[in-house]
Amino acid sequence: MKNFWKEFKKFITRGNIIDLAIAVVIGGAFGKIVTSLGNDIIIPLVGMATGGINIADLKWVIRPAVTTDGVITVTENAIRYGQFIQNIVDFLIIALFIFIALRLFLKAQKKITEFSEKEIKRLIKKGIISSPEDVPAPAPAPETTEDILKDIRNLLKKDTLQSNEKKNKKSLNVEKNNN
Repeated sequence: MKNFWKEFKKFITRGNIIDLAIAVVIGGAFGKIVTSLGNDIIIPLVGMATGGINIADLKWVIRPAVTTDGVITVTENAIRYGQFIQNIVDFLIIALFIFIALRLFLKAQKKITEFSEKEIKRLIKKGIISSPEDVPAPAPAPETTEDILKDIRNLLKKDTLQSNEKKNKKSLNVEKNNN
């Protein structure tokens, strides 16, 4: 169980978890926008096109409600397929937006790659480099928080070892002088 908590602590303190938390918050807000788009714009338009039917209210009643003296004694049992249809519409809207965002990202990435290849050809023509292999390697990725913390830990260990060695040497010198 102790290893579990160590692994969990390691996982939770990674830089990626912060990105994930931000994505969850933004995703939640985006979900509300999509739900509103479906409920307040698309579904009413579809309802208008189908003769004023509110899709979310569509249902197949299996057992109707029973009322006695105006009080419901047995609640209605129904399959609410209209709400299911509305959830499918919400899903399709989200899928469409993700598809568009991904497509734009991939196009931008392709343009960057094409630009790099054109730039290399231009540099070769100008004689600045002789071949694509002459292009300097990209800068190394920045250190993660975990890497920096490991470096600090190692430096502290080194300092502790050095100070312990000095204390040991002093105690040996004191013992020699006392003898």
